[in-house]
Amino acid sequence: MARLTSFLLLLSLICFVPLCLCDKSYGGKLFPAYYAHSCPQVNEIVRSVVAKAVARETRMAASLLRLHFHDCFVQGCDGSLLLDSSGRVATEKNSNPNSKSARGFDVVDQIKAELEKQCPGTVSCADVLTLAARDSSVLTGGPSWVVPLGRRDSRSASLSQSNNNIPAPNNTFQTILSKFNRQGLDITDLVALSGSHTIGFSRCTSFRQRLYNQSGNGSPDMTLEQSFAANLRQRCPKSGGDQILSVLDIISAASFDNSYFKNLIENKGLLNSDQVLFSSNEKSRELVKKYAEDQGEFFEQFAESMIKMGNISPLTGSSGEIRKNCRKINS
Repeated sequence: MARLTSFLLLLSLICFVPLCLCDKSYGGKLFPAYYAHSCPQVNEIVRSVVAKAVARETRMAASLLRLHFHDCFVQGCDGSLLLDSSGRVATEKNSNPNSKSARGFDVVDQIKAELEKQCPGTVSCADVLTLAARDSSVLTGGPSWVVPLGRRDSRSASLSQSNNNIPAPNNTFQTILSKFNRQGLDITDLVALSGSHTIGFSRCTSFRQRLYNQSGNGSPDMTLEQSFAANLRQRCPKSGGDQILSVLDIISAASFDNSYFKNLIENKGLLNSDQVLFSSNEKSRELVKKYAEDQGEFFEQFAESMIKMGNISPLTGSSGEIRKNCRKINS
């Protein structure tokens, strides 16, 4: 009997390890220790390059977070956004959500080059994006989380999905929520992940409609706080100046905190896609209030939702490849 008990205990321990590594919350085949033996310094390398980039330009943190988001909403988190155009690929960089605004590709290149020196052919570009997003949050004062790893890189991109799947600044609340739901994300994820707009900037072309012609009748968006709208009109003219930047968070644009939600309560969300979280839906409005009152709640949910987003349809096992250069598929 004692021998049977010992055997069952040993069996349970043997079975427990892989179950922990491949727990459902880690996206099936993704797990944090994926590179523990093949590239144990992966976290350190990514963090070092991102830290230098953010030190040079704080805005880069928001740009890297955005790259991860825009990648995961198209074919899943597979690094497809990083591919340049070639005979086989129509780059997602030319889609409406990315053209003239997606940035940070050079930082990804630097990370990948360093990883190829230390661990050649080992770490995927998709995992680089995921780790860089986490480090971008931490380096600007936001939450950290344990990143499940083991994604592989796609050999294709989808310009059409990039145009259709990624929420646009002037989408209605229901359209934005539908686009999140399609990716397996719910309204809580939508509000929490939108909180990443506590850092970074947006272009005049993304919020001009709110200032001058919100409903197509030549009138501004009346949900905009008047003095805030007047300041925005000084920076963003009716025509021209498409690339002029305004901060997404007028309180603390360089710090990852919960002031974004406080702005929404005061009708000072820059993008329509921001303000509708407070003005268009009762449940999202309550979440905005909760995160405005409790930064810890926001940080906890943001981390949870980032892990969930990072688990959207990853390529694992023998699917895809590990690109040597994030901009092109392996020959």
